[in-house]
Amino acid sequence: MVNSKTSPQRLALLRSRPFASAALGLALCALASAGVWHFGFKPEPEVARGVVQGAARAATLECPLPAQAAPSPYPGMVWVAGGSFAWGAGIYPEEQGAGTAQVAGFWMDRTEVTNAQFDEFVRATGYVTTAEKPVDPKRHPGLDAKLQRAGAVVFRAPAKVDGQADMAQWWQYTPGAYWRKPGGPDTGIDKRGAFPVVAVTFEDARAYAQWKGRSLPTEAQWEWAARAGQAQVLVDHEQPRHANTWQGIFPVVNSADDGFAGVAPVGCFEPNALGLFDMIGNVWEITRDAYSPRRHARGEPEPGDVQPALRGGGTGARVIKGGSFLCSSDYCMRYRAGSRQPQEDDLGVSHVGFRTVLLAPGPTP
Repeated sequence: MVNSKTSPQRLALLRSRPFASAALGLALCALASAGVWHFGFKPEPEVARGVVQGAARAATLECPLPAQAAPSPYPGMVWVAGGSFAWGAGIYPEEQGAGTAQVAGFWMDRTEVTNAQFDEFVRATGYVTTAEKPVDPKRHPGLDAKLQRAGAVVFRAPAKVDGQADMAQWWQYTPGAYWRKPGGPDTGIDKRGAFPVVAVTFEDARAYAQWKGRSLPTEAQWEWAARAGQAQVLVDHEQPRHANTWQGIFPVVNSADDGFAGVAPVGCFEPNALGLFDMIGNVWEITRDAYSPRRHARGEPEPGDVQPALRGGGTGARVIKGGSFLCSSDYCMRYRAGSRQPQEDDLGVSHVGFRTVLLAPGPTP
C-alpha cells in the first residue's frame, strides 16, 4: 500500500531548512543499509543493529559485462530505435500523461557512468564538481554557514524512526561529501571504479557528456529506452525482480533479497531487451529536461538548457528517472520507467548518477 506521505510535492530545500526535508529530487525513496553507509564504504561491525538480513553481496566490487550482441561503432553504447509512446504511469500526480511522445533513434550508454569513467574525465580536464565548491550565497541567501560549505546530501541510517514524515531522520547535508567521498570525508571509492558515480549535479553530468561529444538524454529518450521500445511497462506497484531496489520495511529493515543492501556495481542485474543495464533501480539518473509538475507532450531535445525558477522561488531542477536502490514498495514505488522526480540543479546527492546519449546514425543493416 502506498504511504500517503510519499505523494510527490515540492520539497523544501535541505540547505534552506537545515533539518527539514532532503532537497528536490531525493525521490522519497529511503534506504537503510542497517547501520552502514549506504554505499557499503564504511560498514559498522557485523552490520550493527541487525537491520540488514539475508546474504547481501557487500564484497562484490565488479560485475563483468557480457559482450554486446552486435558490434557497435560506439563502444559501450547501444542503439535505441525511434518510436512513440503515450506518457503516463498513473501512480503519482507528476507522472500523469501529456499526450504522445515521439522519439528519434539514438545511442545510449549500456550502463550508468562509473567512478572510473568520471575519474578519467576529471584527470583529463581538471574539472571540479559542484559539491567541491562552496555554495553560492546569491542563489541561497540567508543560508546557515555550515550549509554554505562544499558538500552533498548523504543518507545516515537511523537507529530508529518516529514515522516516515520527517526525512531529516535519515538524510543530512554533509560538508566534504563529493563524488570521490560520497558518504562524507572519511569514505572513499577505492576499488569501486565499477560503481556508478554519484553526488554529481546536472552541470557535472553535462560537462562529462560534452567532453565525450555527447549529451544527456531527454526525459522522453530515457523513458523510451527504459521501456525497451514497449508501449506497455511494469504495471501498478509491482516491484521488479531483476533490479537493485529496496526490499523490507523502510527505513529500518533491508532483507537484501536482490543481493545488495546498497548501491551495486554497474551491470550486476539483467539488462533490458535493448541491452541496457540498471535502467530501473541502482541510482536515479539525471536527464537534460527542466522539471515541471506536468510532462510536456514532446520527445526531442529543445535548444539550450534553461534553468527556470521553481514555482514559489528556488533554483532550477532537472527531471531524474528510474528510481534507485532506495525505492521500496512500502514507501516509494518509483522503480518504473514512467516514474520521475525533480532534482535541484546545484545539489549533489549520494544516490543520483547519470548516463549519456549520442545522436548519430544507427547501425548499418
